[in-house]
Amino acid sequence: MFYVYLLKSLKDNNYYIGQTDNIKNRLDYHNDGKVKSTKNRIPFILIGTEEYPTRNESRWREYTLKNNANERRKFINKFSPKP
Repeated sequence: MFYVYLLKSLKDNNYYIGQTDNIKNRLDYHNDGKVKSTKNRIPFILIGTEEYPTRNESRWREYTLKNNANERRKFINKFSPKP
């Protein structure tokens, strides 16, 4: 299984979207400062995930979320607590 995940930085309260086949290892990788694009924003918490059967599907979903503001907003709202 492959996953598209949503992380939230506890430092600046911004979100990060990525894809992986191992959520726990990837979260640890982010929090250890090993990801260039996120190392200045650690620590992160996992907000939510979507599951996909193939890497191609998860990569396409990640690409769509990163390049379409409306889809990204819907994805973040899906995992945000409702008032």
